[in-house]
Amino acid sequence: MIRLSGRFRSALIIGGQGIRARKTRTLLSMVSLFLGVMAVVVVQVGAETAKNARLADLELHMGKDGTRQTYLPGTADTIQISQDTLKGRPDAVAVSTTQAIIGEPGVTPVNPGAAPFDQPGGGPYAGPEMYCDARGYCQPVETAGDAPAVPGAAIELSLNALTGDIRQFRPFRPVSGQWLDFSSDPSLSPRIVINLEAAKGFARHQVPAEMRVEGAVANPTPRIIGVIDDGNPQPSAYTRADELQNWVPHAGNSGAYGPGLQVMLAPTAGDLEQLLRIRLTASGMPAEQVQFETIQARKDIAKELALIRWIFLGMAGLVLLIGVAGILNVGLATVGERVEEFALRRAVGTSRSLLAGIVLAETLLTGLLTAAAAIGLSALGLAAISALFGDREPFLADLVFPWQAGAAGVIAGLVAGLLGGLIPAIRAARIPIATVMRA
Repeated sequence: MIRLSGRFRSALIIGGQGIRARKTRTLLSMVSLFLGVMAVVVVQVGAETAKNARLADLELHMGKDGTRQTYLPGTADTIQISQDTLKGRPDAVAVSTTQAIIGEPGVTPVNPGAAPFDQPGGGPYAGPEMYCDARGYCQPVETAGDAPAVPGAAIELSLNALTGDIRQFRPFRPVSGQWLDFSSDPSLSPRIVINLEAAKGFARHQVPAEMRVEGAVANPTPRIIGVIDDGNPQPSAYTRADELQNWVPHAGNSGAYGPGLQVMLAPTAGDLEQLLRIRLTASGMPAEQVQFETIQARKDIAKELALIRWIFLGMAGLVLLIGVAGILNVGLATVGERVEEFALRRAVGTSRSLLAGIVLAETLLTGLLTAAAAIGLSALGLAAISALFGDREPFLADLVFPWQAGAAGVIAGLVAGLLGGLIPAIRAARIPIATVMRA
């Protein structure tokens, strides 16, 4: 082991001296290899950035991996039982969804059905009432015969009443203002936090601060305290369930606009899950309707991103092979020029394995230097992209160079150096001692 370590050290030292003595050829080898290693690093950076951006969007829509969730009918009994069971539990939250209209009373909102403002139904009002789900799919909604037909200064929102802080499961991005405070007493003036699409509507339309919710005893005056990015293209708002209950004492949802109640639990809240299941089934709900599932966002996108990554890695590998060919050509030419040197080393007792190690050390060090240059340039480029375009695209802000890309670059450099230097190393090891006598 000590002898092997000494030979390895000697090969590295002599290889480093060879690189320093032949700077031009080393530079040519690095240039031919640089694009290939750079392609591998860029593919890994792009794949990791896309995965993080895709995962961030999935977490905004679906929730963090490991979260237990269920969707329940939005009846008054279901909502009341869920809110009572989850009260005071920081590891769980229930979300009841209903529609709210903020603005002039007795008029049709500019975006009937809480439609996005830049899509059909997103007004000014013209045509049938539309409803758009979280994916942006819009469809007509039948309206009651006594519904107001006169458009006015009003905006319709998808109102989510929360029993606790949902950000532990869905990490909303803060934009301005503040988030809901669940530690204080409920206010008679409901505090709401709106998403970016709703903020767009309030920026375009000046509406009175009066909110209409189905089943409310009166129209409350809401207070918008913040704006968040929840990844939802539909205008939405979030409020405390207990503040909404001051005005809607018997909360319910007919289900016309999607699931009425969503319950999200931490993975460690198994006791709460069982208790909620028991109480709901005891109230008369069929047991098969209380089905919890575990969110697995990473698993869902793994196959989708893996295929794209392997396709681009294959293309990068072809570019890397061109660099390997360049190192091979330079290595063969270098060995041809150093035949007398290697023969003399053999004559003074240098083993064949050490001669091969010297050549391999040069190509491996060349590959490492090329990988370092490619990784450094990629990191600087990523930082520049984040600084220039981070304000336009949220997922480009505060980008961090992924360690997977650095590791891939080092591996690509070493593999290219090994493949490009293997044949020259074998040729150097086979040089006979008699060559020095002929020289």
